[in-house]
Amino acid sequence: QVQLVESGGGLVPAGGSLRLSCAASGRTFSMYAMGWFRQAPGKEREFVAVISWSGRSTYYTDSVKGRFTISRDNAKNTVYLQMNSLKPEDTAVYYCAVGPAWVIATTKEAFGSWGQGTQVTVSS
Repeated sequence: QVQLVESGGGLVPAGGSLRLSCAASGRTFSMYAMGWFRQAPGKEREFVAVISWSGRSTYYTDSVKGRFTISRDNAKNTVYLQMNSLKPEDTAVYYCAVGPAWVIATTKEAFGSWGQGTQVTVSS
């Protein structure tokens, strides 16, 4: 069983930046793809970004390309999401999740353990 703890959320003005962190424990972290998802009030949880087990491959949803960067430090069992040029429509609870071993995926059904989420609010 893996435990995930997200941190780094907060309230920022439009155009600002935040860096989310997700610390994992309880499993061989480096084997698994790691993803970030978000859920706004009244909406479905949606894919934001994923990084492969090695960190060599990353994918982003179109709305965040060029603004968000996902990275990982396998030595620290931590995955990050650097969010720049934030927009009010980025406001949501952000979740990290453990993906499949050795391959990459972008659908939430492919992800197993989830963190508790961290709130990101972007004011206009």
